[in-house]
Amino acid sequence: MAEQREMKAPWHSGKMLCVAIFFIAAVITLVAISVVQNKPIQQKYKYGIVLDAGSSHTALYIYEWPAEKENNTGMVRQRHYCAVKGKGISSYAHNSSGAGLSLMHCIEEAKRKIDPAKHKETPVYLGATAGMRLLMEQDPKSAEKVLSSVKDTLSKTPFDFQGARIITGQQEGAFGWITVNYLRENFGKAAGTMGALDLGGASTQITFVSNQPIESPDNSMDFRLYGSDYQVYTHSFLCYGKDQVLKLALEKQLQSGETLLHDPCFHQGYSQDKQFKDVFDTPCVKTINKDDSKENFTHNGTGDFAQCQSSIQKVFNFSQCTSSRCSFNGVYQPPVVGTFGAFSAYYFVMNFLNLTGQSLEDTKRNLADYCKTPWNEIKQRYGERVKEKYLSEYCFSGTYILTLLENGYNFTDDTWRDITFIDKIEGSSAGWTLGYMLNLTNMIPAEAPDTPLMTHGGFITLILFLSIFLLVLLFLGHRFLGRPSCSSPKDIV
Repeated sequence: MAEQREMKAPWHSGKMLCVAIFFIAAVITLVAISVVQNKPIQQKYKYGIVLDAGSSHTALYIYEWPAEKENNTGMVRQRHYCAVKGKGISSYAHNSSGAGLSLMHCIEEAKRKIDPAKHKETPVYLGATAGMRLLMEQDPKSAEKVLSSVKDTLSKTPFDFQGARIITGQQEGAFGWITVNYLRENFGKAAGTMGALDLGGASTQITFVSNQPIESPDNSMDFRLYGSDYQVYTHSFLCYGKDQVLKLALEKQLQSGETLLHDPCFHQGYSQDKQFKDVFDTPCVKTINKDDSKENFTHNGTGDFAQCQSSIQKVFNFSQCTSSRCSFNGVYQPPVVGTFGAFSAYYFVMNFLNLTGQSLEDTKRNLADYCKTPWNEIKQRYGERVKEKYLSEYCFSGTYILTLLENGYNFTDDTWRDITFIDKIEGSSAGWTLGYMLNLTNMIPAEAPDTPLMTHGGFITLILFLSIFLLVLLFLGHRFLGRPSCSSPKDIV
């Protein structure tokens, strides 16, 4: 009987074995890359709370970030904002227990916004700025009592209380600079950083990276962030926030002793009886002109932008400078360079006046038109949505901002275009609070953080390549399975 040559099974062939090995390897590679590259389906978050205890009000911010990417750039975002009712904590100098109690409404909001399981691990910080700096200068005992009240309240919350302290003006400026550039993801990029302009009720800060050596060590701070070194110029002017400057300007005008004040920074037709003590109740203003026999004065507006600017310029000292160049009051400042983000009161005032995207010349012209608008017309136009006190001060505040930037910091027609008035960046408020939390939690590493396995585009390209490769292997496998591994056996006679 003729024997037939034994035929090998197709899957034993060398070609089929190679296809199977490559197919298995490609599947394993595809799965491994997808697992490493992609985020978990159930994202876990961490949270942090910062209270900004400013001179005029307090605000609570909740920040969140993915737990597994704590030290990666651009990951922390603002989740919630709560405005504390009433004035800033420095206003509780004679009722210190009220300072802590005033925070409870926003603390209760934070408890609802954050998963209760996360409360114990959520740090909470309070930073007090210029209002408390002034109170500490004026009445240290009252300032300490206010801080104690705040600490007592926050320590009893379910959160991880990390302290309540008065931050310096330099810190306020530097943390604002960190916030702006962190949110814009500028650190470590060749394009450079953005300068920060911050204006509050009692102080104002300017911070930027200069293109020349900084002469004054007191105005210099060094950072190493994401693998790059930064030396920033920063200065904080206490008493030059918009509320305190208004008192400085009124004090200059009241030096004559007159009880009838004609103020070019307020609209024509504006008239209010005010008390001297409301002007002279701050260490920013000298008390030598206070006259006990003149408890009140009448504040009338004349609405003249040019005279208003001239009046505001008197609160600056431009004549004294012992450095190569100065801003004002003898404070060294190198020339402004690069782009700047102007936030807080800068934004709120200029946005209300619709002056956020204009040239310096147009800003002056439009502000002059606004200031000369009669008070009755201003009230009819805005009175239903803006409190009268704030509404009456916009002409003054806008003129002060323009004077501070142009005459104080020496912005010109050309560099004015480098200023962007900003409220939020990617949903997070511009200000010092985020930078403060990032610094205290060491969430900005000195060296560059780990980068993803590959960019999103590279990941998609590799997935497509592997998918095509798998299809080719399937096609080859089908071809090899469809044909015998050797020629058809022949009968042997």
